[in-house]
Amino acid sequence: MSPPAQPGVPGGRGSKGPPARKLLCMCSLSLCLTYLCYSLMGGTGPAALRSPAALPGSAAPGAPRSPTAGPVTAAPRSPAAPPGSAPGPSAAPPRASNASREGAEGTWLRTQLAPGEVIAAQSGAFERDPQESSTTDEELSRAGSPGSRGGGSSSTTPDYGEKRLPQALIIGVKKGGTRALLEAIRAHPDVRAVGTEPHFFDRNYEKGLEWYRNVMPKTLEGQITMEKTPSYFVTNEAPRRIHSMAKDTKLIVVVRNPVTRAISDYTQTLSKKPEIPTFEVLAFKNRTLGLIDASWSAIRIGIYALHLENWLQYFPLSQILFVSGERLITDPAGEMAKVQDFLGLKRIVTEKHFYFNKTKGFPCLKKPEDSSAPRCLGKSKGRTHPKIDPDVIHRLRKFYKPFNVMFYQMIGQDFQWEEEESDK
Repeated sequence: MSPPAQPGVPGGRGSKGPPARKLLCMCSLSLCLTYLCYSLMGGTGPAALRSPAALPGSAAPGAPRSPTAGPVTAAPRSPAAPPGSAPGPSAAPPRASNASREGAEGTWLRTQLAPGEVIAAQSGAFERDPQESSTTDEELSRAGSPGSRGGGSSSTTPDYGEKRLPQALIIGVKKGGTRALLEAIRAHPDVRAVGTEPHFFDRNYEKGLEWYRNVMPKTLEGQITMEKTPSYFVTNEAPRRIHSMAKDTKLIVVVRNPVTRAISDYTQTLSKKPEIPTFEVLAFKNRTLGLIDASWSAIRIGIYALHLENWLQYFPLSQILFVSGERLITDPAGEMAKVQDFLGLKRIVTEKHFYFNKTKGFPCLKKPEDSSAPRCLGKSKGRTHPKIDPDVIHRLRKFYKPFNVMFYQMIGQDFQWEEEESDK
């Protein structure tokens, strides 16, 4: 005969449910499973906040490593892509938030770089945030229509000659001084340049070379046809496409201190979209840690060395002229002498063509003999920059310094942008 069951013992007549020890065990197991799930999913709970995976340069346990995480490693130069294997155009996602940019545009490392280190970018990363253009589709359509005169150097130029593909291009950079350079070189009688930005090699390539030719002004034998579109310099497919058109095309890049250029870029956007966040907010991935957000186009454009690497796969340095945007203001005649020499032109545009406009703060072309007014850049040029926190400027200078040094070494020319701030 079995002994009577005792109250509180499993199986006994007095048992009314699981004991406290069993409940505690089940709760503990449930918490462990929950913690494990959070860890495997990358962690969004309290455990993730305490985990080193939440810090820059480390990956969450069990998660694939992000392209923006980890230390910088030197990347070997990638071989040039064959001329016929261009990647398709990439869509430009909206700049909604830092979180969405992390996935869609986070191809750049957001940590301070040491000199000589290289960032490996995914194909097409430079084109994810298209630049604004001063040219409207209507202007391009009108210029490219059959029988149009294109964008000649002046409205009084006789309408004769023939339209040719350009032999020289001003390919960048945005807010570097490309418009000032274009207007100055158009004063040369042996140069005809379209005034609008065709954006052929980045946005209108599918329209074909005949459309591009129709956009150009008519020229005589011996004259040079030119155009300028600053976004070419940061467009991944542009070097291959231009090389395919004419491998002896001469290229001009107007560069400017990347920090000043970024602020000028932001100022232009701010004038059109006053509701955008402050420069300080957009410039940082994490302001507290000082992590620069290089996926923002205003910052990314100024990393000249990385963009130039793409061009050197198709064009030798001898076919690329780098013009100082700063010296276009302080010594326009000197910079124009270099441009005319590079293009094989007689030095006709000299100091007598310029005067300094104190109101605008930059040089303007003197009044041509056949015009009633001087040729000065419009009101959209020379905008007053917003006041930027000096600490932000200091951090940006430190960010750009290794890239600037790399750029100087690549082209054999020092623009001395670092001399604006003493080493601290």
